[in-house]
Amino acid sequence: METLRIRDAAELLGVGDDTVRCWIDSGALAAAQDASGRPVIEGEELAALAVEQARTRFGGAGSARNRFPGLVTHVVADTVMARVQMQCGPFTVVALMSSEAVRELGLEPGSVAMASVTANAVAVATSAE
Repeated sequence: METLRIRDAAELLGVGDDTVRCWIDSGALAAAQDASGRPVIEGEELAALAVEQARTRFGGAGSARNRFPGLVTHVVADTVMARVQMQCGPFTVVALMSSEAVRELGLEPGSVAMASVTANAVAVATSAE
């Protein structure tokens, strides 16, 4: 089974190393030691915590599985449409929506929100070579 070091787990969860250490110390997250005696977390354990953290913070209802909690980092809006950029852990998510929806949701840099991605489009790329 794959194991992760504290700094890698923290990066994947979008939290600081100290937060992961606190979770380990409190028993919320189980850790073992690698051959060098450093704390490591089993990937399956980390995945379960990530799912629980997302449900606790944003609720578990809904059918979308591709949901990414994040922080709004940039909003550009005109009278009709808006572009909202979010940082969701290591990923940047950009959404286009109506300016009215942005106002109703109160989206602005610093807002915490959930990006829900559906498969209604496919992007195609080619090698640069």
